[in-house]
Amino acid sequence: MKYAGRLAAVTLAGVLSLAACGGGETGTTADPGAEATSGAESAPAAAALAGEIKIDGSSTVAPLIQVAAEIFGEEQPQVKLAVGTSGTGGGFEKFCAGETAIANASRPIKDEEKAACTAKAINFGELRVATDALTVVVPKENTWATCLTVDQLKKIWEPGAEGKVMTWDQVDPKFPKEDLKLFGPGTDSGTFEYFTEEINGEKNVSRKDYSPSEDDNVIVQGVAGAKGGLGYFGYTYYEENMDKLTAVQVDSGAGCVGPSAQSAQDGTYTPLSRPLFIYPNVTELKRPEVTAFVDYLVANIATIAKDAKFITLNPEQEAKLKTDSASLKTQAG
Repeated sequence: MKYAGRLAAVTLAGVLSLAACGGGETGTTADPGAEATSGAESAPAAAALAGEIKIDGSSTVAPLIQVAAEIFGEEQPQVKLAVGTSGTGGGFEKFCAGETAIANASRPIKDEEKAACTAKAINFGELRVATDALTVVVPKENTWATCLTVDQLKKIWEPGAEGKVMTWDQVDPKFPKEDLKLFGPGTDSGTFEYFTEEINGEKNVSRKDYSPSEDDNVIVQGVAGAKGGLGYFGYTYYEENMDKLTAVQVDSGAGCVGPSAQSAQDGTYTPLSRPLFIYPNVTELKRPEVTAFVDYLVANIATIAKDAKFITLNPEQEAKLKTDSASLKTQAG
């Protein structure tokens, strides 16, 4: 099942149908009506809950939360989760206005966003749920840009590139004279902020003559449809579209390294590996359905991340997630 691809139809206006998840690779889903296997103990039935949980924010984090929602829905079919993808910045705007219970984020919350939450008396916690390898992609037809240096990426994306770096041979004389067509996240995206800071040296500073979208599936389609295309987004979307895209290796000074779970965790994929977060509203955790969902996500984070094709937390990170989550529940009372 291509979880990332299905997000194109998911908005806060449309409530997700929490149907049973179809055959994740780690085998976490099961027919709730099936009898227990001989010799296995049946788990006690969870208390029935109901209600709606609104979640919005990063399109990078959204596939992870959708998978969690779908599997959680097998146990709690009366709990409806609405997952929006307004981008990290847009998600925090809604969260700090009290419109959502949880914000998804591909970067830490900013001081001004914290202030906006404080002004509305919204207390929250930060929970790291996965790791991402922000991935630069080209279409399969591109056989020349197998590896790009950080300097070459900056040459492509910095503001001074507008009107100057318009073909691939202007990036490197060895490349063909093919029109350079750029696709990337919009300015509300945490991915945009992270990429511009790490590559261009300053947050939100980028050339403007590219095709932006808060929907990573649109970026996928744009890059795949242009021979000279190039774009970037979270690793999950690359994994879902490996048949039509190639991940570019990045050379930050120690040689060419491609994005992968191992390179993101061991720190060799620099500077584009990053943490991913959710921010629950502490007051919302007083609602049993919200607490139950967060508990379920935390308890099963490794399996959910694998099913959603995310890079899992290492043991130390997972232990911190459980400690931080327990602390939030204590605050909620």
